[in-house]
Amino acid sequence: MKVRRIVTGQNKENHSMVKWDNEIEARPGRSGFERADIWATKFLPAKLSEEDPAKWELGTSISNGSVFRLIKYGPGVSERWHTTDTIDYAIVLSGEIWMQLDKEEIHLKAGDVIIQRSTNHNWVNRGKEACIIAFVLIATEGGKSTGW
Repeated sequence: MKVRRIVTGQNKENHSMVKWDNEIEARPGRSGFERADIWATKFLPAKLSEEDPAKWELGTSISNGSVFRLIKYGPGVSERWHTTDTIDYAIVLSGEIWMQLDKEEIHLKAGDVIIQRSTNHNWVNRGKEACIIAFVLIATEGGKSTGW
């Protein structure tokens, strides 16, 4: 999966401009999983900098920061139960997926929106096509970075 990323900024005259226009290549993870880290911040509220977070080694979340990524879950993706110290805003862009929680699961399809609030969960793709989800993970107060 490749994603075109356009990042704006300001030139020396304070006029808006395109700072970066490039492709972000997704990185594989466990079987049936790949992720494209699009943007991140190390602080909340966010501070503008000249750094390109696409060059950072990102874990799942950043303590006192935020992460924006696209994830592709292939059919039969390997399990990964986990909890992060974040509030996650997620939008299913394509395909379908099942979100498993400790005592229930819910079927999601393109257009569905999830607000996940530091809960234990797993994603299961029982469909025949890949599912792509956009995630914005925002650190909770006192939350820890997760490196996996």
